[in-house]
Amino acid sequence: MLYHILLLLVVLVSVEHESFAAPVNEELTNSNTIRDVNITQNLTRTTFEHLEKLRNRSSYVARSCKEIKDRYNEHEDGLYYLTTANGMVYQTFCDMTTAGGGWTLVASVHENSVYGKCTVGDRWSSQQGNNANIPDGDGNWSNRNTFGTAESATSDDFKNPGYYDIVAEDMSVWHVPNTFALEHWNLAAILRYHTNNRFLRLYGGTSLSSSSNRRPAITIVYDHGDRESTTKLYGPNPRREFEAGFITFRAINNERAAMAICSGVKPTGCNSETYCIGGGGYFPEYPPHQCGDFPAFDWDRLGQSQGWSASKEMTEAAVLLFYR
Repeated sequence: MLYHILLLLVVLVSVEHESFAAPVNEELTNSNTIRDVNITQNLTRTTFEHLEKLRNRSSYVARSCKEIKDRYNEHEDGLYYLTTANGMVYQTFCDMTTAGGGWTLVASVHENSVYGKCTVGDRWSSQQGNNANIPDGDGNWSNRNTFGTAESATSDDFKNPGYYDIVAEDMSVWHVPNTFALEHWNLAAILRYHTNNRFLRLYGGTSLSSSSNRRPAITIVYDHGDRESTTKLYGPNPRREFEAGFITFRAINNERAAMAICSGVKPTGCNSETYCIGGGGYFPEYPPHQCGDFPAFDWDRLGQSQGWSASKEMTEAAVLLFYR
């Protein structure tokens, strides 16, 4: 009996508590709901407008990012569509802000594994092993092969038709940590620079690595970094064998193996395999230890910045090449 009386009291107290509970502010609830709906609609509208703007870029007719900038007054970094002289349409990244803008991304050199010596993925040297019978390797510095996508240029090798189609005057180079998203490349780069003396006009306006002859060292203008920071990206021993503040093409090492590009430096010694990238498919010294897109950057252990080894930052960054 006592149990039932206590149970009845509990029920009565609960009902009384509910009756005195604060009333729901329906006006406030409706206001919050309307606000949330408006925010969602604005975001959807903004996203749609942005996508529509990007889609409209496909209507541009230009062979380079500079032509897009000059003809359509575009000033925003991002992906654009270009058309080759033969009418091929492709997508690439345009740097529209650095030093006046108009820079076209034409290639990226990405080392997928320093441990893999001229193996699958080493498109800028050889994917066929360190082979004296194939000294030119895959030959992608001088042929018309294309591969990869602009958006994944920091995650894999990339080469588009602009590499051989655009008649350029200068180059720009960015070293961007692997896998960074396209919209963060500029801020994430550990090194960015460009040339400004129109030197490419002396070599047909395209890739300097298309010839078997030794090519020049060109002075650079730093956009992020300087001579000192460039020097520290490489190992202690190589620092005694180069001068920072240049970009050099087709450097030859002591064993007569050719490297495609020495980024940010001019060789003064003979071990260019420890600070230059790309090249052919045969490196005679301690085969296959020097063969690969980043040939001997790991000579004294990977990313240790000791002896001949390059820094971890340099080894784990893609090299993006631009024309203007």
